Amino acid sequence: MITSLKNPKVAAAVKLKKRAFRERERRFLVEGAHAVGEALASDARPTSLFHTSDAHALVDRARASGVEVVHVSEEVMARLTSTVTPQGLVAVAPFVDVPLRALPAEPACVVLLHAVRDPGNAGTVLRSADAAGADAVVFTSSSVDAYNPKTVRASAGSLFHVPVVRGPETAEAVEAVRSRGGRVLAMDAEGDADLYELDLADPVAFLFGNEAWGLPDQVAALADATVRVPIQGGAESLNLAAAATVCLFEWARQRREGSRVALETVIAAAAHDIRSPLTAMKGFGYALSTRWDQLNEEQRSVMLQGIVYDTDRLNMSVRQLVDAARVAAGRFEVYPERVDVGELVSRIRDAAARDPDHPPIEWEGGQVEAFVDPERLQLAIEAFVEAVVWWGQEGSIRVRGAVRDGRLSVEVFRRGTGIAAEEAEMLFRPRAPGTSGGTKIGLFVARGVAEAQGGTVTVEVDEGLRFRYEVPLGGERAV
Repeated sequence: MITSLKNPKVAAAVKLKKRAFRERERRFLVEGAHAVGEALASDARPTSLFHTSDAHALVDRARASGVEVVHVSEEVMARLTSTVTPQGLVAVAPFVDVPLRALPAEPACVVLLHAVRDPGNAGTVLRSADAAGADAVVFTSSSVDAYNPKTVRASAGSLFHVPVVRGPETAEAVEAVRSRGGRVLAMDAEGDADLYELDLADPVAFLFGNEAWGLPDQVAALADATVRVPIQGGAESLNLAAAATVCLFEWARQRREGSRVALETVIAAAAHDIRSPLTAMKGFGYALSTRWDQLNEEQRSVMLQGIVYDTDRLNMSVRQLVDAARVAAGRFEVYPERVDVGELVSRIRDAAARDPDHPPIEWEGGQVEAFVDPERLQLAIEAFVEAVVWWGQEGSIRVRGAVRDGRLSVEVFRRGTGIAAEEAEMLFRPRAPGTSGGTKIGLFVARGVAEAQGGTVTVEVDEGLRFRYEVPLGGERAV
């Protein structure tokens, strides 16, 4: 095990946090289990993998693929990562970007980023572009580096799925798209055209500007039209990543005839679910930045906890939206690994406990381990928990699981409910904002994810409300 921060391998990897060294070496850092797994599955195989535990399945997978694996201490891992709580895996991978000339001859959808500086926003846009099925994302010369560690982390592995172009001038990128038959739409809160009234069947490129000031007039003038996302409520505008997600999924909705109504509702519901935590986080952040000296320690702690809680809510909505799109597009894949189900439920319980009014969550399954996709299992359990909070009535939330006949079964139960069995079944349909309570897409996505894996999601109304998620064990990817 390497424990020294001065070790040459460690020192060389740490330098990749800085853009100058990344450009010189043409390599970048990939943090976390999911992103590392995507890197290993891609053509851009990592050159090395730093880890804190030999027991992780990805370590064996990397070793079997000929990737150098390096066992390091927790202190070294903390230096390699950019997160507060590292997952214990950091890979070094070669650059994956392509030149502008490599854009498809007839791209259906391209995302152009002009002066987008926030790495989290850029990574989230990349992730949404992947989920919607876009052909490429172009980071123009004025935008953040696509290989910034925060951008890579926010993309959640999508950097290895979608062709990424780096560095061209915005005018050059616009001309490249237009020469391939694409119509360029500049997104602006005051745009002339309504997004939902446009026909997006023909090739299109969405041009997005800076998070704070949008697109300069001279840049917007390069486009064929300026377009706005219509807002019905009192919000002045959408966050860049949220607006990009809405645009991309409106394009995807129009191109997927069989899922038009469902996707329209999912997008609207997800945008609604995303806006609420974003608004809360902005409020907390503003209060902390302007009134820090006036707040006591308890008030600061409450606000910081609120930011963490709303971040979890936002992350859940984005994950649900991404998987909804993949299922609808027929591009859904699973990435199974050995999961301690009780431990996963404990993490969900601890996150829920940040809300003092949340009913307690109790795990009753004992020791249950299964070879399944942990992210999709967590998504389903979180959706069930939120549903029984809304439509269950009494006591704690009880979760249990079992493995039998080659399948994992997990059920979430809470006593008492005011809805009938047929009403409970209706909860699996995507519901528009303003229609009853709870998440509008969580159960819809949970069922779609399970069915894409050859499994099922069911609900029973007996002494209370009982949701059950059942999927086969094993490592085959479902498409």
